[in-house]
Amino acid sequence: MSEALESLAAVVDAGGEPDDVLRAVVATLVASGVASWAGILFAESGELALGPEAGAAGATGQVRVPVVYEGTPVAELAAEGCDDIALLEAVAALIPEHCLVGWDTGGAAWEP
Repeated sequence: MSEALESLAAVVDAGGEPDDVLRAVVATLVASGVASWAGILFAESGELALGPEAGAAGATGQVRVPVVYEGTPVAELAAEGCDDIALLEAVAALIPEHCLVGWDTGGAAWEP
């Protein structure tokens, strides 16, 4: 397991309120140098709504990987400045339960 993935797994394992965990995950992706920007987009009524994010979004290519809970996509983990898709997929596998906080809330905006 890479050092970045170990750090991210520790953030998730520490637990806490789901939005706090997700904010810590995107912040760790940026702080560790894995990405220049990272965010979680929640599935809301067939659309994606940006939730917690960290870093500075720029002109670099954005990579998105699905976050799936019990076979249903509930969010996407997005990152800019990251070319390690396998790492992003591993992180996405750590956070599905935490992403339910923003899933199918009937269009209510996410507030940090």
